[in-house]
Formats: sequence, C-alpha cells, structure tokens
Amino acid sequence: MFQQALGDLNGSSADIEASALISTDGLMIASALPHDMDEDRIGAMSAALLSLGDRTARELGRGVLGRVLIQGERGYVIMSAAGPEAVLTVLAKPNAKLGLIFLDIKRATETLSQLI
Repeated sequence: MFQQALGDLNGSSADIEASALISTDGLMIASALPHDMDEDRIGAMSAALLSLGDRTARELGRGVLGRVLIQGERGYVIMSAAGPEAVLTVLAKPNAKLGLIFLDIKRATETLSQLI
C-alpha cells in the first residue's frame, strides 16, 4: 500500500521525479527512487534534516514545521512529516510548480500517515 501511495504521488504531477517514505530513524519504508540512488544514505539524510528543521522551527519560534525545502540547480528536495514516525521525501524538477506539488505532498502525507 505504501508503494501504491508513492506511485500515485509520482503520477500526480510531471514535475515530481521520485519519492520515498522513510522512518524517523532513517530506515527506508518504501521508495520510488531511481536505481542509482543509495536508499540508505537518502534515508539517513532525510530523517536528520527533518529533525533539524523541526528543532530549528521550534527554537526560532516559527511553530510546527511544515516542510524542509532544498533548492539546487537541478531541482528541489522536499521533505515533510508523514505522521509522527515517518518522513516523505520528494524530488522535483527545477521548473516545478511548487504550490501544486505542496498540495500533492499534503494529500500523500495524510494517506501515508493513516497507513503507518
């Protein structure tokens, strides 16, 4: 069911290139990533960045963390909590329509958090 939810997310927009569901301790739960990506490394980095983003938001008085967004010259990495025990990481194209992707991610995190 996790794979189906990730497949639906990836298919929801041509701007979404890949996605993964990762436990907060960095273990890969399910992924729809390219074969040349190291799932263990992505899992560890995603969990660490979401944790750091959460702490930063709290320490700086910004409230509950919504997402962590990384913009690079080849696109975006977007991380969002999928319930209290998982992180959804999404890779998007550089010219992506972020508003639509954020909406798709919100829907996916709601679905995935119910499955966990």
